[in-house]
Amino acid sequence: MEIKKIQKSIGRFFGWLVLVICSFIIKLIPEGCLYGFAKGIAFLGYQFTHKQRRIAQETLDIAFGNQKSKAEKEKIAKESFVYMAKSAVEVISLMDSPELMKRRISLVNKGNLDNALARGNGVILVSGHFGNFPLLLARLSQEGYEVSGIMRPMRDQRVENIFLKKRQRYGVRTIYSKPRDTCVSSSIEALRNNQLVFIPIDQNFGTAGVFVNFFGKKAATATGPIIFAQRTGASLVPCFILRQKDDTHRIVFEPPLTLESRQSPRETIAVNIQKLTDIIEAYIRRYPAEWGWVHRRWKSKPSV
Repeated sequence: MEIKKIQKSIGRFFGWLVLVICSFIIKLIPEGCLYGFAKGIAFLGYQFTHKQRRIAQETLDIAFGNQKSKAEKEKIAKESFVYMAKSAVEVISLMDSPELMKRRISLVNKGNLDNALARGNGVILVSGHFGNFPLLLARLSQEGYEVSGIMRPMRDQRVENIFLKKRQRYGVRTIYSKPRDTCVSSSIEALRNNQLVFIPIDQNFGTAGVFVNFFGKKAATATGPIIFAQRTGASLVPCFILRQKDDTHRIVFEPPLTLESRQSPRETIAVNIQKLTDIIEAYIRRYPAEWGWVHRRWKSKPSV
């Protein structure tokens, strides 16, 4: 056990070191070379991070089964590594260039957000670890919205501090998912102040969540968006950031979700979380390379 801890510490140190070195290089190279640099990082990552590549391949097999060929799934896995590398490069570069970020990220169907916010009860932006979502939060803050994001802290505090400072620069408030009581109270406070709270619900949530269908398999999913909406009257607006062929981005706001009632509170939560999950799945099916396939989404299993 002690050896594993040491190995993890060493791995995290080198991860932090690589991030620092890459950040330094990104600041030196011309803007036109950034995405070429990202592709190089993605190629190395796909070749040498065997564990993450294996998880991506396994997750794609679970999601698509025989719907896609082995070659198609491998193509998605490689593209997702490229998109992750591009996103990392953009967080480092664009978030240090506010005017460039504003020019490269546009907002679509913004009326869906503004109309929901006009109700005065706050808006829950429901999304996933899809596209370059850190840019989504910063860009919304640039537009004058008060934005908070519920996030799991990164395993390495040094890396977490780097990205925390970038969010803070744009006034994006970080609400950590733990401790749970603090997360709940901070989220409700933000909504009651008619602010935006970004909640990704696409990762394994263990036994504390509700199991809903995701790509036809039961997946443990966070219930927070529905519970917060019930307690505060906040609107639920699905929201996604989409990479374009020229590596600009579009932030898309779906119409607010109308809550559906069932006989029991748990059934009400489950049916509405399913509706939100269906929207996320539809976006992933349409833009598969935008999603983080290196996460074990179906790790938790239903007890019955």
